[in-house]
Amino acid sequence: MAQVDLTMDFLGERFAPEIRREERILESGTVSYTGVVYTMTHDGMSGTYIDFPGHIAETDNGLYADNCPLDMVFRVPASVVRLNKKSGDGAVSAAELEAAFGGKVTTPAMIINALGKMNPLEMEKRSVFLDDSAIEWIIDSKCRLLISDIYESEALHGVFLKLFGAGITTVCLPVNLYSLQAREVLVTALFARMPQVTQLPCRLVAEF
Repeated sequence: MAQVDLTMDFLGERFAPEIRREERILESGTVSYTGVVYTMTHDGMSGTYIDFPGHIAETDNGLYADNCPLDMVFRVPASVVRLNKKSGDGAVSAAELEAAFGGKVTTPAMIINALGKMNPLEMEKRSVFLDDSAIEWIIDSKCRLLISDIYESEALHGVFLKLFGAGITTVCLPVNLYSLQAREVLVTALFARMPQVTQLPCRLVAEF
């Protein structure tokens, strides 16, 4: 089974963290060695990151990084919807998504690769986005995990408010989605169990 890492580099990105490395000498009896300790300060949107509905206070459904069911983020069947949009192409509709996939999505997770081989940060900011019909199509699919390289427009027309309101968790800034050479894959999002946290960096992996 092929495995593909869909995770954006944690460094060299607009929310790059500050990482401090410290060496500590540890001694006990005849044993002595140097421990390496890291202190990190970073934004919840550093690299590829997961957003639970509580990322918006009004749609908080009590789902956090420490109580998220494993079957929601571990080896979840995901349908892959492929487009090949260019920077500045504007809105993506439900009709485009359904035509690209060849029907309705019925898996518990959905992956939208709208930008082909383009990294989400390479396009003009939010110049390709999901329109209202696309959001309704996604919600109607009953998926609970959405991984996409496009979401909101610069106009802030409520994409995340609607998705979170429907109980859909999202993963933002994935890369290498074009490498998924299957209509359906298994996807896993790995992250620390941080209590009451609704947005944090994750490692995203697909198998097919």
